[in-house]
Amino acid sequence: MIYLDYAASSPLCEEALQTLMTMSRDVYANASSLHDGGGQAAHILERSRAFVAGLIGGEPDRLFFTSGGTESNLLAIQGLARSLPAERRHVLVSALEHHSVKLAANGLVELGYEVELIWPDARGRITPERIEPLLRPDTGLVSVQHANSETGLVQPLAEIGTFLREKGILLHTDAVQSFGKIGFSVDELGVDALSISSHKVQGPKGVGAVYIRPGATYASVYPESLHEGGFRPGTVNVPAIAAFAASAVHTCGLIEQRTEQYVSLRTYLTERFREYELPAYVVTDRLPGNERNILPHIAGCAGLGYEGQYVMLECNRKGLCISTGSACSSGHQDIPDTLTALGLSAGEGHSFFRISFGPHTTTQHLDRLVQALHELAQTK
Repeated sequence: MIYLDYAASSPLCEEALQTLMTMSRDVYANASSLHDGGGQAAHILERSRAFVAGLIGGEPDRLFFTSGGTESNLLAIQGLARSLPAERRHVLVSALEHHSVKLAANGLVELGYEVELIWPDARGRITPERIEPLLRPDTGLVSVQHANSETGLVQPLAEIGTFLREKGILLHTDAVQSFGKIGFSVDELGVDALSISSHKVQGPKGVGAVYIRPGATYASVYPESLHEGGFRPGTVNVPAIAAFAASAVHTCGLIEQRTEQYVSLRTYLTERFREYELPAYVVTDRLPGNERNILPHIAGCAGLGYEGQYVMLECNRKGLCISTGSACSSGHQDIPDTLTALGLSAGEGHSFFRISFGPHTTTQHLDRLVQALHELAQTK
């Protein structure tokens, strides 16, 4: 099997695997217990918290572990919104968000908040200029993803953060795809809350985190919770959290090296498309302008002339794992808002498929992929 779906999930790195096995065997006590076993688990938990917070330039006591990116987005968005005064119940969410952010926003509507979408410009960017016309006196919260999971487009959060901070409006970002792929700090981004996930950085599934800026208020979605400083309920999974910390430290330490690898692979892929005279193309390569800030490991493609899901199934038949976008939306036939916003036609949107690289991806893997796509194109 050739795996080219790292944006959906990644295999455990050796550091995470060894940590998970060791901690599962040796640190099994409940971190809330008052005996020595509990104290040992609590120590590992806080060490892990410090490691992960340090990777984003944050304060450890403002980082809360969760069950993953989806819960992180839910708790961050709803926690910030619930802390807003009654006269600030207007929320803006970018149209490019992951399904979990849209679910969190829908939950706010049910609670009486008003939610509006922010659509990007022709380059796929959410900018202060796109946000400003939508602002109202009652706007209290904005959520804009750091990087898109389908196309890899990175948003100018620092500009947005500065703009909103001056107006006293909170900013949340879903940084699940960008964490461990590009370097950043919470101060540089100017966000009030940030969501990340373990399995995107070669850690175990079922673990994530929310960071909330010191000074930013939030209200727990689960009042009177006793774990994670009252942020969420449930016994803390210390072994998985420790493995998350190990994988995050490992992955973040290799950002520069892997960026070079992924950029080279992306260039190689587009060259092979041309050599085989395939109609497929990377959608971000066709955006207007020269300033394209894109995650190096994602290549969202279209134009082959077949439904993206059919392309994925044909590749799977030949031992190649690719995707048609976010795994959390798999099985849905609607064109992602991301692609519609970039101006793709209905046909182009339906033909979309995504390739995403990881540390084990080679040019030989891409040769196999392009050959499979070429064989498919020949059947038309």
